[in-house]
Amino acid sequence: MLDINLLRTDPERVKENIRKKFQDAKLPLVDEVVAMDREWRETMQRADTLRNQRKVLSKQIGGLMAKGQREEAEAVKKQVADAADELAALEAREEELQAEIRKRMLVIPNIIDDSVPIGRDDRENVELERFGEPVVPPYEIPYHVDIMERLKGIDLDAARSTSGNGFYYLMGDIARLHSAILSYGRDFMIDRGFTYCIPPFMIHGNVVSGVMSFAEMENMMYKIEGEDLYLIGTSEHSMIGKFIDTILDESQLPQTLTSYSPCFRKEVGAHGIEERGVYRIHQFEKQEMIVVCKPEDSPMWFERLWRNTVDFFRSMDIPVRTLECCSGDLADLKVKSLDVEAWSPRQQKYFEVGSCSNLGDAQARRLQIRVKGPDGKKYLAHTLNNTCVAPPRMLIAFLENNLREDGRIHIPTVLQPYMGGKEWIG
Repeated sequence: MLDINLLRTDPERVKENIRKKFQDAKLPLVDEVVAMDREWRETMQRADTLRNQRKVLSKQIGGLMAKGQREEAEAVKKQVADAADELAALEAREEELQAEIRKRMLVIPNIIDDSVPIGRDDRENVELERFGEPVVPPYEIPYHVDIMERLKGIDLDAARSTSGNGFYYLMGDIARLHSAILSYGRDFMIDRGFTYCIPPFMIHGNVVSGVMSFAEMENMMYKIEGEDLYLIGTSEHSMIGKFIDTILDESQLPQTLTSYSPCFRKEVGAHGIEERGVYRIHQFEKQEMIVVCKPEDSPMWFERLWRNTVDFFRSMDIPVRTLECCSGDLADLKVKSLDVEAWSPRQQKYFEVGSCSNLGDAQARRLQIRVKGPDGKKYLAHTLNNTCVAPPRMLIAFLENNLREDGRIHIPTVLQPYMGGKEWIG
């Protein structure tokens, strides 16, 4: 959510940003907010005037009554009563305007960074850099589910019976590999100086609206029936929510946390959930990283966060590349975002395995995450998040890149301690 002062002083900049994101239908919202904000300030000013008048008139009543001037006192009382009626109407209008302004402000997109490429959707994202040599082996790489089934590592039919499409049972060494990757991701991030955290897996609605847009919430979140609770779509939601309504001393920054959680997603608009695959599913697990920092430090942390993911994948010899997300592919709260994609030898292309985002002060403004500087003045923090690893999508990249011609899966050295010393599966 933007600072209302930006709309007051430079509404054209806000409109130009909306155009850059190809959301022209939102352009009228800017003028509506400006007009409502003007009326709100005028209403508040008139209400303050009436409150001051009421204090003055109340003193007059006491003085008149003391002098025995009852008739004059009754006339002043009527003025106070009339003012009270008008004041009540003004206060009601203030609340109404505030609600309407906030409703519009929540859907006006954040100002994107000047470095973000302009484009309509993910087809116009820009490749930045490749890490590792993408290899296509001289033997066939089967579909990831076929690899898992040969190793007796997955049961989709049973999951379909218990839960429907978009769920799975992982079994045996594949299940162990899944847990090993998460454990390695946890220790990898701890070694990078992040504090490990296991957050709540359900959050209140005000936290949801603080960390994401309403459209994202509708398409992603599962709501607990009859309660003000939502299942998290990523641990970033509850991790950033941890700081709601807090004032951090500047000496406490940066807050660098890494978290494990299951994640639950509706996947609305995903053109259906594939029946025989684990790329897009309703339930998965994830090792996440978040940072709460000073505004001037957020560009530096953005670079460090995505490099963590690249280094993690390269430590297992998986080739990756980075993509700069274009303006039209950015969620409304994001200032800048970069995707990390892993190489798929079977498809001979890269696919997304992580996303790094700088949200500026958008989440902090919604959740009131403030920082007290050395001079005692308060300002809004910046928040960032990034995926370290999210099995089972990671499993696809891992299995395809570590499958050997004889059908066995090689376990990289860094993972072997988490697999009981095993060097091979199969």
